[in-house]
Amino acid sequence: MLKNEKAIVVFSGGQDSTTCLFWALKQFKEVEAVTFDYNQRHSLEIECAKNIANELGVKHHILDMSLLNQLAPNALTRSDIAVTDGGEGELPSTFVPGRNLLFLTFAGVLARQTGAKHLVTGVCETDFSGYPDCRDIFIKSLNVTLNLSMDDNFVIHTPLMWINKAQTWALADELDALDFVREKTLTCYNGVIADGCGECPACVLRKRGLDDFLNGRF
Repeated sequence: MLKNEKAIVVFSGGQDSTTCLFWALKQFKEVEAVTFDYNQRHSLEIECAKNIANELGVKHHILDMSLLNQLAPNALTRSDIAVTDGGEGELPSTFVPGRNLLFLTFAGVLARQTGAKHLVTGVCETDFSGYPDCRDIFIKSLNVTLNLSMDDNFVIHTPLMWINKAQTWALADELDALDFVREKTLTCYNGVIADGCGECPACVLRKRGLDDFLNGRF
């Protein structure tokens, strides 16, 4: 337990980051959340994050990251690009190059300004959809780089790194947040809150995990 410490949670308002926010609230004395506006496909994502942070009484920062939209056109930033899984070694169309690198770097800068030593992110290598910036080796590398670049001692926490979606639901349940996460988060690539559209890759993964959890398969 790190009850005397302060943390910044990288927060999208989705299932994973909301579970991490509840986790951080149990672990740290003080918690703030940061959401990045990169002109993502659904502005509702930012509103959802704002509403959750407000309901939980968490100070919430929204940072402009619109340059990322210009540099990395993909299915999350362009409505005319279809959401597709990666095939034959290709990354999914929802991969945003540099996103977690930039998000965690700017979260580190914010942490330094606010006196936080801990960063929390919901990346996961078990259900990571092939995204290279969700892997443990990347997080460890960036943690070292952040500390060297600012001559500080940050710790990046990844509570979901080695668990699957069913276990993520189980963690939310342990944190007394299962219903909250299920009803108030936005994971759907088509912008539908809660259980989502049921068809996009994010919804399929989320539903499969929930079904496995509810049926004890985790």
